[in-house]
Amino acid sequence: MADKIFIHKVLRISIPVALQSMLQFSFSMVDQIMVGQLGDNAIAAVEIAGKPGFIYEFVIGGICTITGIMISQYIGNYNREAEEKSICVNFLAVVITGLAFFSAFGLLRHQFVGMFTTEGQVIKEGSNYLGIICWTFIPLGICNIFGTALRCRDRSTWPLYIGIFSAQLNTALNYCLIFGNLGAPRLGVEGAAYASVISQVVGALVSALCFFRLYGRIRISISLGKKGYSQYFLMLLPIVANELLWSVGQSVNTYVYGHMGTSELAGMSLTGAVQGLTMGALGGLSQAAGILIGKRLGSNEYDEAYQESKRLCSLGLAGSLVLSLLLIMVRGPYVQLFNVSDAVRGIGSDILVAFAILMPVKVQNMILGGGIIRSGGKTKYVMLIDMAGTWLIGVPLAFLTGLYFRLPIVWVYFILSQEELVRLIVSVYLFRSRRWMHTLR
Repeated sequence: MADKIFIHKVLRISIPVALQSMLQFSFSMVDQIMVGQLGDNAIAAVEIAGKPGFIYEFVIGGICTITGIMISQYIGNYNREAEEKSICVNFLAVVITGLAFFSAFGLLRHQFVGMFTTEGQVIKEGSNYLGIICWTFIPLGICNIFGTALRCRDRSTWPLYIGIFSAQLNTALNYCLIFGNLGAPRLGVEGAAYASVISQVVGALVSALCFFRLYGRIRISISLGKKGYSQYFLMLLPIVANELLWSVGQSVNTYVYGHMGTSELAGMSLTGAVQGLTMGALGGLSQAAGILIGKRLGSNEYDEAYQESKRLCSLGLAGSLVLSLLLIMVRGPYVQLFNVSDAVRGIGSDILVAFAILMPVKVQNMILGGGIIRSGGKTKYVMLIDMAGTWLIGVPLAFLTGLYFRLPIVWVYFILSQEELVRLIVSVYLFRSRRWMHTLR
């Protein structure tokens, strides 16, 4: 009976989160296919110009992870005042972060895109795209912070419905603005950026309405006290530094791919959405882990937290094996959807096979590091594990295999991704030690 109750709790949180993530990436895939009709240069331009948004999403994802930890534990010990303060503080952090990214990449967009390629057309299209897409940063942060609060309060379906609506709006606008359909101007790559801005702003407004419908009138306060802010920054700084440096590391990998050639970069970019789609299908388990284990720790139920964590890892392993096999089966038809050269299609297909082999390890890291270990607030552990993997293993291997030995890109990707295996070994050791278990006060 206890197992059934646990599975029900996991599914109630993870399924809406997974569906929302899958929908987001599926519509991103549709967007990518639409942009892909414009040719190899357009795909490469959007891949490069999308990197600041990629970094930003991981940074605010870190802030939202802290929000989820705090809300879950405060719900576990019935502290509504602390819950509301945590929302206000993290909302402010998201807005400040959004303004910083908007200013930096809006002003330096030409220089940023030029770091990754020497192709003039790619730099031009990428710079124009980045100058527009910067306007999505703040609304995206607002949408995520409110969505986190709704999920912690057992309203996981609300962010899902908002995500469905925003994604449908984005796809419809892409159809009109990229190709000039239904009387709209034909804007090409810039049209994709305008569609993203409009859909994100609408999504943020709807998220705010849903949040205040659930919470009602909350007390606006960022007064945590000296002890409270000390605890907050001890959690926040490691996780934000972790997400920032990890995503920068992934952008360094893109730098390597870009200097290997436009075909290599375009082939890699074909796989981005489908990688996100498959990982998103199991991403709900990570969210469920953070919320459920956080509530257990907030109630000082350490043994129950440990046993439920092991069950979540088992569910993730089973799901990742199934998705890996499915991805290998459908990779051929998928790459045929793009109007690109056969060489680019071949690169994309090979990378999807490599990703499928690595997926079970990636999913375990996502659940352990992204959900379970962080739920106790000891975020510095995850930061140290991720930074060692990215900057001591992944990035050096990328430069060595891609720019020095000039290996085929699929081998570059597979070899540098062995950082995931190192992360998993260290994470399992830390998990078994139970040193990550901690209750916020």
